[in-house]
Amino acid sequence: MNSLPNDMYSAQNAFEQQLAQQILISEKKRVTILAVILSFLVVLEVFILGCCTLGFFPKEFYSKVYGLPFWVWLNLLLASFAAYEWGLRLFIDYVIRRKKKIPTFYRYFNVFEETSFPTLAILLMAQVLDPISALIAPPTFIYFIFIILAVLRLDFKLCLFTGSVAALEYFLLAWFYLPALSDSAQTNTLAVIQHHIVKAMILFIAGLVAGLLTLELKRQILHSFRTLQERNNIANIFGQHVSPAVVEKLLHQPTEMNTESRHVCVMFLDIRDFTPFSETHEPEEVVNFLNTLFEPMIDIVNQHNGVINKFLGDGFLAIFGAPLSDGKDSQNAVNAAQAILHNVKQKIAEEKLPPIRIGIGLHTGQAVTGTVGSTQRKEYTVIGDVVNLASRIEQLNKQLGTQLLISEAVLEAMGKNINPIIDQGLIPIKGRNAPVQIYQID
Repeated sequence: MNSLPNDMYSAQNAFEQQLAQQILISEKKRVTILAVILSFLVVLEVFILGCCTLGFFPKEFYSKVYGLPFWVWLNLLLASFAAYEWGLRLFIDYVIRRKKKIPTFYRYFNVFEETSFPTLAILLMAQVLDPISALIAPPTFIYFIFIILAVLRLDFKLCLFTGSVAALEYFLLAWFYLPALSDSAQTNTLAVIQHHIVKAMILFIAGLVAGLLTLELKRQILHSFRTLQERNNIANIFGQHVSPAVVEKLLHQPTEMNTESRHVCVMFLDIRDFTPFSETHEPEEVVNFLNTLFEPMIDIVNQHNGVINKFLGDGFLAIFGAPLSDGKDSQNAVNAAQAILHNVKQKIAEEKLPPIRIGIGLHTGQAVTGTVGSTQRKEYTVIGDVVNLASRIEQLNKQLGTQLLISEAVLEAMGKNINPIIDQGLIPIKGRNAPVQIYQID
């Protein structure tokens, strides 16, 4: 049974670890944005103070609150939260470098601390303004900044918690100032408690929407990961010997590559007299020779909807009809074999290859296909008598002095539509009781 799901589970665990690191990096960006915004507000407050001295802003900025001017308290509040965010940024950076995690409780506590900043600002403004003006003052809109930036936490619960804290704290402020609101209700529609209840509900809904956006972002990230992992699984199984077209088909087919019985055409290819060549040449020359020889062969097999299953030193095993088939597997295999022979002949004529001969054997039939191996290493393979007989047919090339031999099964699968062809007759095959009808293709 295919164990790809186990690989997928292990790979997803690794992905979860990487995702956790990416969430921390995203959290660092969020904190940096907040720190910059708060620092900017501190500078802006100083600028506002300068403008107030010119009489452009209300005198309430100079009102005393607990012995200090209002603007001093406001600057202290802004500066303390800005310092808190810069310190938090350093802490997150430390956690990322050490590849650790931030405790869940602290993350929720951090949400509570940050979201309480607008609440404290409103309470402070209520000391110098009437409660209604404080509840509709600019600090109220800062709640939405925290809710929007909560998306960067990539956590639905934290986004919802941010909206809930903002909604609850704002509602409690309105409830706290309810007597003052009731006194002004007849002269100011903003003083109606229902107005502030709706506003609190909007904050909660904003947190919910931010959470839903987070879920969608994570869904897209996980979908991208699964798509990439499927590509990696196929690449690990088939190596670099599958055409991009085959890869795309495998990715889009609904079923997994489970073990199954399929009708395939098997090709064995072998280089003649390779051992003497390798003994008289340097290893680098041997490798370059094989690369020069195999590279066009791989392309030819791919172009004819085949898969090179494995290299065998001085040859390879190719499969036509698995894992995908276009219904013309034997024809594709013969066409690929002829194209390979033509390519080798042409390269020899161009003196790109030394005078060599290759042998190719083809046979078609039922085989068991699927992945074998462990979670660390897998290989897509084909097992059955069809493979053994194709190998034996290829070896007959030495005996007959030929380069391309096929079985009668291949000829019949093609509808006997091939010329020129030479009948080699019934030939005994090692390991088989009955002789096999063999044909030579020039």
